[in-house]
Amino acid sequence: MITRENHIGKIIISDKYIRELIWNTVAGSFGVSGVNEDSLFGDILPFLKKKNTHSNGVNIVSKDNKLIINLKISVTCGTNISAIVKSLRHRVSFVVEEATGIKVSKVNVFIDSVTQA
Repeated sequence: MITRENHIGKIIISDKYIRELIWNTVAGSFGVSGVNEDSLFGDILPFLKKKNTHSNGVNIVSKDNKLIINLKISVTCGTNISAIVKSLRHRVSFVVEEATGIKVSKVNVFIDSVTQA
């Protein structure tokens, strides 16, 4: 749960909502063939010890009232991986900030595999 307070009152945003928002954004992106299930971000990123939530290849870390988002995806063979990563970083950051009002400090994209079209 992420809690924000403003002049109107208290807003509570569930981790599940943010994960599903990110998952839908990533899954609908060009060149992404899948969001990989149950990634082992704890082993990959041991330095991230604050509020971790793991689900379906999407990892969210809340640090200093900002989010760090880690994605583990598969891409389609023949696509420009650099362009996919750049696009995903921008799209995920924009969608999360617009929908929740929470600043995204970083979006890390891990390419797990390349699949045939």
